[in-house]
Parts: sequence; C-alpha cells; structure tokens
Amino acid sequence: MKLIARGRTADVYALGDDRVLRRYRQDGPTHQEARLMTYLSAQGYPVPRVHDVTDTDLVLQRLHGPTMLEALRRRPWRTTAYGRLLGELHDTLHAVTAPDWLPRRFAGESDHRVLHLDLHPANVILTDRGPSVIDWCNAAAGDPAADVAQTLVLVRNGDVSGFAARLRRRALLWAFQRECRTDPASRTAEVVTARLADPNVTATEAARLRALRPADS
Repeated sequence: MKLIARGRTADVYALGDDRVLRRYRQDGPTHQEARLMTYLSAQGYPVPRVHDVTDTDLVLQRLHGPTMLEALRRRPWRTTAYGRLLGELHDTLHAVTAPDWLPRRFAGESDHRVLHLDLHPANVILTDRGPSVIDWCNAAAGDPAADVAQTLVLVRNGDVSGFAARLRRRALLWAFQRECRTDPASRTAEVVTARLADPNVTATEAARLRALRPADS
C-alpha cells in the first residue's frame, strides 16, 4: 500500500486506482462515518462511496482531483468561485435532516440538520464529475450556524504566509458568506470556546482564536 495522506488521527493509503484505505491509528468512528456517508449519498449529497468498514479501517472510493485548497493555490483567479462553491456545499448539506442515530452537538431544541464540522477547502475534492466532501469523523446533528461558524473559524485561524495569500483568504471567506444562507453569529462564541478546549491547539492558534471571539461573549 502507498501512503498518500497523513492526518492527526488517521492515514490514507492507495489501494489501486479506484479505492483508498483510511486507517485510524486507534479505533475511530468508522462505522458511524460509513453509515453517514451511505445515508448522505442516498440523499444526493456528494461523498465517496463506501466499500468496506472495520473498527479502524474505511475502504472508500478513490477520488481523482485536487483538493479545493490545492486548487486555490494553483488557480488563485478562481478564489471567489471556490468560496461560492463552499457556501453551496454547506447549504446543500444543511438541507438534509439528521438521522436519529447521529450524535447531537451544537443542537437546538428541534429540526436538527447534518453538520460536517470540518468543512473547509482541504476536505473538498474537485473531481471531473464535481466536488466531493471527505473526512466525516466530526459529523454531528445540530444547528447549521455552528457548521458555518466552524468553517469560518478554521479558515481564519489557519497559518497563511504573505500578503497576497491573506487577500485570497479574505476573498474566499467573503464569497463563502455571501453565498451561504446561514448566519453563523449565534454560534461563533460557542465554536471558538470548543476550539480552545482542543488539546491540539497551539498557543499561537489559541491567541488568534481569542481574537475571533465576539466582544460580548
């Protein structure tokens, strides 16, 4: 197997041209991920096809194409279009009613929707057939405002070098918020607090996160 990606909790290996293995270093939420991707695919949402699942492994359809993050670097003139696409992917996802078995997070009293909670440019693959969203290990049922806030916080808090790159990030987020129909304001402080509780957040990241927290929180 050829290692093609490495994350904080899992590694991804190529299994030929049409499949990949996502292997957690410890037991992960593989069965829930597989069940959710199968559910979302049936709703028409773009996700990889699930082939097999164990307590640590997911065998998935291999998607061919750059991530949106890679495409932003290669085609900066399409930044606004990618921002709009990211907003569309949020809106389409949040139109899906969450299944009863999906754990709740950032939940209101009713009308829970599927939340990805890590839906940023690195988790969107741009294939010849259209975009596909990957990495559903953080998914939950809840308020879409939290999902949008999470994306804004993650992208704004990321390390970006250079004035031009920061301008592109600003343009991406402007287009994202213009396209997305959900206002994140009601959940932003809660999302920032949750991010600050993450033991993987560095001191530098924490300082930037505190700067994102609304003044009245």
